[in-house]
Amino acid sequence: MKVIFTSDVKGKGKKGEVKDVNEGYARNYLFKHNLAVEANKGNLKQLEGQQKKQQEKEQQELDESKQLKETIESLTVELTAKSGDSGRLFGSVTSKHISDELKSSHNIKIDKRKIELDDPIRSLGYTNVPVKLHPKVTATVKVHVQEK
Repeated sequence: MKVIFTSDVKGKGKKGEVKDVNEGYARNYLFKHNLAVEANKGNLKQLEGQQKKQQEKEQQELDESKQLKETIESLTVELTAKSGDSGRLFGSVTSKHISDELKSSHNIKIDKRKIELDDPIRSLGYTNVPVKLHPKVTATVKVHVQEK
């Protein structure tokens, strides 16, 4: 019997998949626990519509990420910090500082976890910091740390 899974079932299938399973298993377990529906014409057409809608949504997110990338790469984030004689900072500039400055100065809200700063910035000057906006889109923001 062909069924469409409405949620993930370990060892059998993932949500949205159409698979052939035993009729007894489908009727007594999958249908009873709302884990799958029968794969008839109406349900298959509905699944196709949902998948198309999901693809359009993903494409829109990708386009928005590309626009945001262009905006971010044209910016320079200006931060100030106390430093010693040799240009080393007392403390450091973290991804949270960069995220907060982007929000306050340029009104761009980016989660601090998306800013891929391997080590905190501990010196004055310019640093290029990668920002992961989407699994396929990574922007580079220029951070300028000045002495207070």
